[in-house]
Amino acid sequence: MRIDIVTDTFAPDINGVAMTLGRLCDGLRRKGHLVHVIRTGEGGGRGETVAASLPLPGYKEVRVGLPGPFKLRKRWLKRRPDAVYVATESPLGSSAIKTANALEIPVAAGFHTNFHQYMEQYRLGGLQPAAMAYLKKVHSRADLTMAPTTDVVDMLRREGFQNVRLLGRGVDTALFHPAKRDHALRASWGVRAESPVVVIVGRVAPEKNLPFAMECFRKMRDRLPDLRCVVVGDGPLREKLQAEHAAAHFAGVRTGDDLARHYASADILLFPSETETFGNVLLEGMASGLVTVSHDYAAAARHVEHDRNGFKAPKGDREAYLGECFAALQRWRDESFRSNARSSAEALGWEQVVDSFESHLREASEARGPVTLTLKEKSKRPKRNFRTIFLSDIHLGTPDAKVHEVIEFLKHTRCEKLVLNGDIIDGWALRRGAQWRKRHSRFIRTVLKKMEKDDTSVVYLRGNHDDILERFLPLAFGKLQFVKEHVHRGVDGKRYLVVHGDGFDSVSTNHKWIAKLGAVGYDALLKVNRIYNRYRAWRGKDYYSVSKAIKARVKSAVSFVGEYELQLQELARKKECDGIICGHIHTPEDKQVGEIRYLNSGDWVESLTAIVEHHDGRLELVRHDEFMAGLAEEVRPERRAIRATDLVLSA
Repeated sequence: MRIDIVTDTFAPDINGVAMTLGRLCDGLRRKGHLVHVIRTGEGGGRGETVAASLPLPGYKEVRVGLPGPFKLRKRWLKRRPDAVYVATESPLGSSAIKTANALEIPVAAGFHTNFHQYMEQYRLGGLQPAAMAYLKKVHSRADLTMAPTTDVVDMLRREGFQNVRLLGRGVDTALFHPAKRDHALRASWGVRAESPVVVIVGRVAPEKNLPFAMECFRKMRDRLPDLRCVVVGDGPLREKLQAEHAAAHFAGVRTGDDLARHYASADILLFPSETETFGNVLLEGMASGLVTVSHDYAAAARHVEHDRNGFKAPKGDREAYLGECFAALQRWRDESFRSNARSSAEALGWEQVVDSFESHLREASEARGPVTLTLKEKSKRPKRNFRTIFLSDIHLGTPDAKVHEVIEFLKHTRCEKLVLNGDIIDGWALRRGAQWRKRHSRFIRTVLKKMEKDDTSVVYLRGNHDDILERFLPLAFGKLQFVKEHVHRGVDGKRYLVVHGDGFDSVSTNHKWIAKLGAVGYDALLKVNRIYNRYRAWRGKDYYSVSKAIKARVKSAVSFVGEYELQLQELARKKECDGIICGHIHTPEDKQVGEIRYLNSGDWVESLTAIVEHHDGRLELVRHDEFMAGLAEEVRPERRAIRATDLVLSA
């Protein structure tokens, strides 16, 4: 199988998720699968692609992946995977699931981290329902969800998650071994040969319950003054805890054999976290032959037999946990007890976990059925035939231009004439320092390809944002014309005046500096819109256009639109036309006022609309999402027939 894994964390990151994914990738590759990792952070070696990300505020070690639908789509159209596994529910992970669904690629999701429970540790308990709603929405788009313990599986099912499967964890018993005990390392900690050492391993952060662990160590040391503590890991609480607990040695981040020596050179592992989905640290401690103290859930619930190979207390019961810490002080020399811990870990290899992971991915793949779109089939994608297409206000050169969507629309259409009705390129934004991206060039190439392959005539009308063209008009290169206004003749003989419309916006015409200032304000509003909708996505809510809502509610904006429409209709009458087709105000419309028909093609920033002329002369306002949904409905019956044929042949 060709498998792509999308994650916010991967080696060299130090955490349980990164370690688990590394083991799964290695295991799948040994079994002959082609595995590619799309990840954030540093690295990006062979078989990996680094995605854009931002550090989590106040927690620079954690990076949050940013949405990457365009890059993911490009990669998966070129190298289609048999299955995608999304390990983290960040904007990157969410966009990966959506893109896989759009391309009908089987996709499974992993529930590796209880992010919703972390809210309590950071005094944001009120946001827990919103966090769970977001997680549920993300996972609902996957074909199945994998969780590491029966506790988590049951919890997710109670919350309404569908198709949840158990995927356990393993431990490298060759790496983590009692034989790695290092007396020189113990001596560097200031520990006598006959004295016990408590080790705490993990992120030094509130969600790991580290302050409580240090409190337990302090009370254990009251009973046994010779006791030492070593904290392995780093995080936002390290500096504070290090200042408060002089008797503890903070070793920082340790990996590989160095980490194994730190485990084996200790005697008791305190694992107080109450937010784990599994808890790999516990298995590593057991494999190292330590006396472990944990809460009775996640890995401990499944693998610790109380008072035989470890100690565990009810989750949330601090007094009981402290009591088990005192019990561990009495048993740290018990070789039989420590041997039982080691023996339990030896039965937990990664081979069976990789087999289970492979099986779940195959299940997700089979759930989609045997028919998927190949590159050859993509080249034969359905296309709608029109006589003319009118587009306006794409604003190439700005971050809010929905270039992928407009290209997708054009690739699914054929037309005799394409009218680009102004503000296609945003020269104002480019002069302010906006960046021209590769996707903006792809739109230009798409239009040129339509001219070459479909013999399409292109009429480009200048707008106010691309007014630099004014000095060259009129201009023509074969089937490409640059004009200020255009009269379109319909099949039925009706005449339609096509203009961008900025000439009837008094601000754009008479007070250009105010218009440019307004453009800056609109860009700022769109930026706020992006931030607000990231927040809505995190809350599990749908997209909401702030700017459209403002325009709909502000009386002056509503009256401006009404006046604008009336002036353009009057211009159509003076030009002896039956209708007018314009853009500029980003408000799509199709209405008849008396004998004049007013059509506004909207924009490709928020509305994502176009005007199309059918071969029978009908003019129609179309919306991108409705157009693409209609095409999908055309394809499904054919694909169901192919799937049924394949099933009959395979039987």
